[in-house]
Amino acid sequence: MELLFEKSVKGRSCTVLPACDVPEISLSSEHLRQSELRLPELSENDISRHYSALGRRAYGVNDGFYPLGSCTMKYNPKINEQIAALPGFANIHPLQPEHTAMGCLEVLRLAEKYLCALTGMDTMTFKPAAGAHGELTGIMLIRKYHESRGEKHRDKILVPDSAHGTNPATTMLCGMKTVNIPSGPDGCVDIEKLRAAAGPDTAGLMLTNPNTLGIFEKDIKEITKIIHDVGGLVYYDGANLNAIMGVIRPGDMGFDCVHLNLHKTFSTPHGGGGPGSGPVGSKAFLEPYLPGPVINEQADGRLVIDDDKPESVGKVKMFYGNFLVVVKALSYVLTLGGDGFADSAKNAVLNANYFMKRLSECYEVAYEGTCMHEFVLTMEKEAKEKNVTAMDIAKSLIDKGIHPPTVYFPLIVKEALMVEPTETEGKEMLDKAADIFLRAYREAMENPESAQQAPINAPVRRPDELKAAREPVLRYFQKEGDVNA
Repeated sequence: MELLFEKSVKGRSCTVLPACDVPEISLSSEHLRQSELRLPELSENDISRHYSALGRRAYGVNDGFYPLGSCTMKYNPKINEQIAALPGFANIHPLQPEHTAMGCLEVLRLAEKYLCALTGMDTMTFKPAAGAHGELTGIMLIRKYHESRGEKHRDKILVPDSAHGTNPATTMLCGMKTVNIPSGPDGCVDIEKLRAAAGPDTAGLMLTNPNTLGIFEKDIKEITKIIHDVGGLVYYDGANLNAIMGVIRPGDMGFDCVHLNLHKTFSTPHGGGGPGSGPVGSKAFLEPYLPGPVINEQADGRLVIDDDKPESVGKVKMFYGNFLVVVKALSYVLTLGGDGFADSAKNAVLNANYFMKRLSECYEVAYEGTCMHEFVLTMEKEAKEKNVTAMDIAKSLIDKGIHPPTVYFPLIVKEALMVEPTETEGKEMLDKAADIFLRAYREAMENPESAQQAPINAPVRRPDELKAAREPVLRYFQKEGDVNA
């Protein structure tokens, strides 16, 4: 379909501005643009129809089954949006006097209290704007801790080979070195390889539990002890917290700091649905290093903003983070309560194991046994014998009306399909989706060429992904002679 720029007609607009009621100020030429700002010129109808057409081409969580693994939460209660839209929250300004924003400060304090209780942490900052940003902040805490103790030589972060790609990227951004820890045959961290890698130059370990394969690290207490025994710290990647929340806490497993994905675990949409939030919690001994400002409660119960943190890692975002995202998360926390979070986690695990059992009728499960909230299938054998890949199955599912799972991740599983049905799907939907998955597999085995051509009926056929990766078009270039050129 055409871009807005291609639909543009010079001189067309849909803005009706009132007469200016304040004196006009003219800027000097040095502060003015030297060329016309190139924006599409469209009528209201043009814009409305364009975005309606885009919406019909997109597939979202409101359209149907959405089993992306290790990705975003699929449930965003509308009441959270309504609460965040209340004028006292939506119209707040970060520079207004703090005594006029006591309710908003209380939101941050309450969210900190409850999220610390859920994770087993002592304190929390809401500054990081997303999960990866929180991850970066967590490793900055660990680096600062060692530097404050005169141990700058600790520059190695241990990362399992099944980890998210952001883990080694974060390590590098913090000026540290990544040490890859292989997984054992059960999909868990190889304890002996971890023990051999840990030493006096170890700054810490990055780990999510359950791990990216959807498997709970059964030796987690031993893992954290190995790192602590050599003087390192243990960071919890909160990407998979929704599998254990309300049941077991990272702090009780031995983790020293944690980041949370409010957009995944606490029902706040991100991406096209709004900004993200990746708060970081820590044990008390790391509190001095958290980014400021912080909100403290005085003896009389009044909340004050304190920016006096001389040992802090520094500011990671302006003001107090994405506040309205925290409002939505707090609404969700208060709605569910402790028992509700435990029920959510248990349902996520139940749904994943039921769905895995159904799909195992045809698909090979990469790691046998009970999974947590997600599981990984492998099409390695089918790719070799029938030339039917994980991508072919994913594209076939689009033709059958459901969103495909994550493909080719984690990297340690060849031809991976990573599936997360979440806690929100009922048995009827799981059975319907399982039947579609199984039909896609059987049809692909009977007629591999049809799977290799899929999707046939989607608005966009299979793109050249290699070319898209190597020659991305990230900017619209107007051609000579265009009306807006």
